[in-house]
Amino acid sequence: MADEGDEPTEELSDGNNSEEIEIVDPIKILEEKIEELEKEKQYSAAEIVNLRQRYARERNTLLKFSSMNLASKILPVLDYLEKAITIENSESGKFLEGVNMTMNKLKTVLENEGVKKIEALDQLFDPSLMEAIAVIPAPEGKDSGTVVEVIEEGYLFHERVLRPVKVIVSED
Repeated sequence: MADEGDEPTEELSDGNNSEEIEIVDPIKILEEKIEELEKEKQYSAAEIVNLRQRYARERNTLLKFSSMNLASKILPVLDYLEKAITIENSESGKFLEGVNMTMNKLKTVLENEGVKKIEALDQLFDPSLMEAIAVIPAPEGKDSGTVVEVIEEGYLFHERVLRPVKVIVSED
């Protein structure tokens, strides 16, 4: 009986294995994998296009509104100038005081935005920050190549030259 019990089990196993075993075509598996990878590639390409478009939109928006912060800070200075112009009292002292307050406010706003005045007077000439308008003989006590007069102030925007200082330089 033990033999009889073993035989049917073997027959069932053989029967099940023959039904479960499918012939797997490696070419078909590879074709399915290629198809899957091509879909992933298409999705990735579409995502890259979407990212580029979104980046371009955000960049345009940023450029469009980048000066908004500075403009909102300069508006009070404009208000001060308008008030100074409309002063009916002809006292020149008050007018000058108002203009000085306006100038100081404007300087503060620009400094807070990263605009810094370039100090050039009595400094050695630096062509990366300065533009020589004229050269004169060195006065007593001045070294050659020293800035003796500032014609127009220059400014840095963070570390970049916004406008070079226009100067007169001494030479031997």
